[in-house]
Amino acid sequence: MSKNMKTVLTIAGSDSSGGAGIQADLKTMMAHKVYGMSVITALTAQNTTGVVGIMEVTPEFVAQQLDCVFKDIRPDAVKIGMVSNAAIIKVIAEKLIEHKAENIVVDPVMVATSGSSLMQDDASQALRMLLLPLADVITPNVPEGEVLSGVKIGTKADMLAAADRIASAAGTSVLLKGGHLKDSADDLLFMDGKASWFESERIENPNTHGTGCTLSSAIAANLALGHGMEESIRQAKAYITGALRDGMDLGKGSGPLNHAYRIN
Repeated sequence: MSKNMKTVLTIAGSDSSGGAGIQADLKTMMAHKVYGMSVITALTAQNTTGVVGIMEVTPEFVAQQLDCVFKDIRPDAVKIGMVSNAAIIKVIAEKLIEHKAENIVVDPVMVATSGSSLMQDDASQALRMLLLPLADVITPNVPEGEVLSGVKIGTKADMLAAADRIASAAGTSVLLKGGHLKDSADDLLFMDGKASWFESERIENPNTHGTGCTLSSAIAANLALGHGMEESIRQAKAYITGALRDGMDLGKGSGPLNHAYRIN
């Protein structure tokens, strides 16, 4: 069975505390029994209380990492997380096109759970113009959805308007996550002009470090396993709900999830 293991690549930053970024991605992939690979875009000095420093990888080295992965162990799906500047975004977009990457999930990481900014000013436009149009699905949370759409989101009707605008601009599907809303935690998939809601149980757990990374990686893993988009999202949401319900409590701030909660 392992001879035919599906493969997933994460393109993201490293989290020294292990709860988000490539560390969360690889743990999530292992939990889904797919083979995880990583292209590191930045090193971060961070923990559950915040980001202390960021050291970006050069675009040239990002390109070398991508070439090495695609020319040897081709990924069945690609998850993209923290991309902090326009030059890195440009080279990622060029390489994904060159290597004809499939099943691309883009988590537009702009702000960490702790509130720290993870993207330079020039990166937002490059993300919109170069990377989002390559995605099979984009997975913004409410604050990211507001930035990408220009719509203030406070209700499910606002989510519809924002998702429609983002999908039209990028020409792709959008999963707008509703966890930041007060009255609902439902997520909205806007795909091919159709809106589909995914009802979510709100888990009372203050430890949410890396939830966005985890969900997008779980979606990519499920796409690699051959599931359709809606089923991949459904499976990914079930996984992250279980990881939140597990109630692991580490760190002095917003702690990480237990990505291994269902591994025997």
